[in-house]
Amino acid sequence: MTTASPEEPALPEGNFDSRTAEAHRSQAEGRIFPCEACGADVVFHIGTQQLKCPYCGHAQALTLGETELQERDYEAQLKSLREHHETFDFETGLKEVRCDGCGGTVVFEGNLASTDCPYCTSPIQLEHVHEVETRIRPDGVLPFQVDEKRARKSLRDWVQGLWFAPTDFRAADLSGRFSGVYLPFWTFDSMTYTVYSGQRGETYTVRVGTGKDRRTKTKVRWYPASGDFQRFFDDVLVIACREMSPDLIAGMEPWPLCRAIPFTREVLAGYLARTYDTELDEGFREARPRIERAIESDVRRRIGGDRQRIHEMKVGYSAVTFKYMFLPVWLLSYKYKDKVYQVMINAATGRVSGRRPWSMAKIILTVLLNLVIVLTLWGLLSAFAS
Repeated sequence: MTTASPEEPALPEGNFDSRTAEAHRSQAEGRIFPCEACGADVVFHIGTQQLKCPYCGHAQALTLGETELQERDYEAQLKSLREHHETFDFETGLKEVRCDGCGGTVVFEGNLASTDCPYCTSPIQLEHVHEVETRIRPDGVLPFQVDEKRARKSLRDWVQGLWFAPTDFRAADLSGRFSGVYLPFWTFDSMTYTVYSGQRGETYTVRVGTGKDRRTKTKVRWYPASGDFQRFFDDVLVIACREMSPDLIAGMEPWPLCRAIPFTREVLAGYLARTYDTELDEGFREARPRIERAIESDVRRRIGGDRQRIHEMKVGYSAVTFKYMFLPVWLLSYKYKDKVYQVMINAATGRVSGRRPWSMAKIILTVLLNLVIVLTLWGLLSAFAS
């Protein structure tokens, strides 16, 4: 839990949410983004999507260097990285620290107020703080849309919807400190050209056997099928940090990327952001299986028929572009019966993805109940047939 420094003035009373106050307390002691009206530190305010002063209430728009998000050429960037490292396009003052617990690197403004990692809650060693290393600069950011109050409501609704969770867990009020963080993602665009060959299967039925053994059997006629087609893929998302659980990340999808804006460090005011440790080329290698699963579905539809066999599918990629994005997440770790579970909440939609306990008693009871229903229906059908 972050605390205010002794020199920090008391927060005034007034109409601003608790997240604003918490964000201010986590700010650096120096004035990173001064209020245009009174000169105090401003923070990013979720409700207005602007910078807001927690003292005088003055709001000011974000400073955007670009009017819209720009795609970058993938091959050109790889060539640039081979020749020389590209640095963050930030002003001085941004720093980063690596967590010894999970290995994650977070960036922040000014001085670090919190000494706990928002990802694994391990203590952060402040002596490890250093200036930002050379990295690919971020292109865009999806600012926080969901405040902490709404995130907690989404969490309560999620718990109530867990039918196979223990009864006492569903009745419990999960408590814990929410951490607002930005996670790094690569997005990839690509035109694809696919050549495929396979077989289209058309089913038909025949009567086989005699007497009581006479029955209907399904057979398949197979016909050759081949073709080629193009398909464009837009904004294929890949999480850019290895330690994050892929299933929890996938559980937060979809993301409203249409609301993303060109990157401005101002939206980091009050939050931490994790930098990438999955390199750009690794990210595209992870994107390709997702793209090719979608293409396989296209191939099956084009082959048609009742069944499909794919003998060969060659996929070519061209005009590949990318963006390096920060997407907002609320993190919470809670304890139930001495076991720690992690929850992630999409801070743009409120969608919850998390670990949860299971009630074996409820699962066994449901299985037994379904078995009783099946046996009862079987008995009724047998009696009717006789």
